[in-house]
Amino acid sequence: MGMPGPFELIIILVIVVLIFGGKHLKNIGSDLGGAIKGFKKSMDDSGTEKNQSNEDVVESEVVEEDKGDEK
Repeated sequence: MGMPGPFELIIILVIVVLIFGGKHLKNIGSDLGGAIKGFKKSMDDSGTEKNQSNEDVVESEVVEEDKGDEK
């Protein structure tokens, strides 16, 4: 039962185009592309926030150690 061959994929593509139409598929493609871009951007933003919060924690630990040394 494995992967469908090229002939089967062409048949599936033709059926999908007949059901949805070319214009509707174009809209679906652009929506999917926008969703992927948004997902990647949010992943990059969350990584940046995590790195920033880690830097803040390290910085606060250094400040606390400096205060402990003064006593």
